[in-house]
Amino acid sequence: MIEAVGLTKRYGDKTAVYNLSFQVRPGAVTGFLGPNGSGKSTTMRMILGLDNPSAGQVTIGGYPYRKLPNAPRQVGALLDAKAVHGGRSARSHLLSLAQLSGIPARRVDEVLGVVGLHEVAGRRSKGFSLGMGQRLGIAAALLGDPQVLLFDEPVNGLDPEGILWVRNLMKALAAEGRTVFVSSHLMSEMALTADHLIVIGRGQLLADMSVTDFISANSADFARVRTPDTEPQQREKLSAAITEAGGHVLPEQDGGLRVTGLPLPRISDIAHDADVRLWELSPHQASLEEAYMRMTQGAVDYRSTTDQKAGLQQPLPPGAQPPMPVPGQGQPGWYAPPPPQQGGQPFPAPQAVPVQAPAGPYGGAVPAPGAPAPNPYAQPAPQAPQAPPAPAPAAPPVPPTAPAADLTKPEDAR
Repeated sequence: MIEAVGLTKRYGDKTAVYNLSFQVRPGAVTGFLGPNGSGKSTTMRMILGLDNPSAGQVTIGGYPYRKLPNAPRQVGALLDAKAVHGGRSARSHLLSLAQLSGIPARRVDEVLGVVGLHEVAGRRSKGFSLGMGQRLGIAAALLGDPQVLLFDEPVNGLDPEGILWVRNLMKALAAEGRTVFVSSHLMSEMALTADHLIVIGRGQLLADMSVTDFISANSADFARVRTPDTEPQQREKLSAAITEAGGHVLPEQDGGLRVTGLPLPRISDIAHDADVRLWELSPHQASLEEAYMRMTQGAVDYRSTTDQKAGLQQPLPPGAQPPMPVPGQGQPGWYAPPPPQQGGQPFPAPQAVPVQAPAGPYGGAVPAPGAPAPNPYAQPAPQAPQAPPAPAPAAPPVPPTAPAADLTKPEDAR
């Protein structure tokens, strides 16, 4: 078990962790959540004895990490997947760690098979991808078969198959009675993996409870109710009946109703008594991400602003129309519509129809649909020099012709 009591860490005038107390119990996957800069990595470093706390203490099994006998056999950790000598192979890296801790060499081949790197065990780690480096770091954490494991962003860089493997690995380790402490920013993955949550913000504890209790305490569950769109008077009638029964009704943009304060069976009975036909009656429970964002919205240090693009907008060419805004674009949950399909073909080939090409904004012709647009700034291709035309041969001189005889004279008549 990991136990922190009044843990505080200061770097000069900056307090990274302040009076932090919690317990990480065996037999469960405990998620460690918090915004960037909240002190998660600093806390993990103090647990492993890499940083000395300014106040308080943290112990593993009742002992500080530095006083644990043969600590690598009892605690395994992945804090930085890049903390590997790039010139060593995966097997050589794990073998050196095993020899330092008195772990037999056969264990190296076992963990290489567990993480799926047995086929690349002889390759140098500098050629590994981010996901392969994560697998190598997990193998190093499992090397001593420890009872306590700490992972900082273990699924970073992994593909979907690798993420599923890490999730099942964490659950399997916890089911064996081990203490598993996992830090991650992926709320959807934490919702599927963690059993318990410890949430901190700006170095202080915000929550220490199960995932279910955390979502219930930091979200507002409601029922979504929808009546026929063609009968707006039914919606008004139901709203009045629910309000009279003590519920709270908020209209939604699509014509539905958001009801709080009443359970679903009670809403159904009210609609039945009011003779209102329902098209939808469904419960809505917030996700872990929604609950987390609601709790930590006041503890975020880095907030983005809207890009005004001042002075960077290019003037439109003469005669060009500004783009029309797309309804809903930029709102949460908006996605670009799929391309139109014609006759079952997702990308129909354009038909070659000879038409007169209209003039573009730069004087050139506008390309036909589907054809690549010409570059208005492209230079014309150089033409091969042409030989000057050969001079035409001079026509031969025409001999002078004798004047025609005048047959009207008497002497030529003979």
